[in-house]
Amino acid sequence: MRRLWVTGYRSYELNTFKDDDPKVLVVKRVLTARLKSYLDESSDEFWLITGPQLGTEQWAAECALDLRKDYHQLKVAIMLPFADFAGKWNAANQAKLATLRERVNFSKEVTTKPYESPEQLRLYQQFMITHTDRMLMVYDLDHPGKPKYDYRLAQKYGESQDYPLDLIDFDELQEAALEWGEQEREKKLAEKGY
Repeated sequence: MRRLWVTGYRSYELNTFKDDDPKVLVVKRVLTARLKSYLDESSDEFWLITGPQLGTEQWAAECALDLRKDYHQLKVAIMLPFADFAGKWNAANQAKLATLRERVNFSKEVTTKPYESPEQLRLYQQFMITHTDRMLMVYDLDHPGKPKYDYRLAQKYGESQDYPLDLIDFDELQEAALEWGEQEREKKLAEKGY
């Protein structure tokens, strides 16, 4: 069994506020390609384990759910740091998370109480790192943001454990965006008969 922790930037850190934003489509294409490469390595049971954050974490869960029809060994888990995690989100975002949680194979809170202290976030991080074998992050070292804490944890953990840390940085996303743009241009030309 293989277990992959996927995390990275929140949607607001990438200035994306709608699901149909081209930036979201590009991030999802790159996440899907990376997941396929992991899944093609083995037919063993494979768990994608992520958190509930709007952005990379939810996009990763959506990508994995789409891939399950072709990769039957793929299971998806969403772990929440504490109870009532999305309690202060607007209704649409709460509904989106609730729907995702219904579709995944497993979802649970790491601590069962509502937010009380930063200790719950530390326990969540500790749970995630000790219950996974590898991390994939949408993260660029030149633009730290919120994911820097998970990045630092994975680096430190990797000093004493075999724990690969794979990054999808802005250069890779830019390259994917250019490729996607070219494909879209070719599609439009083909539709017009050129």
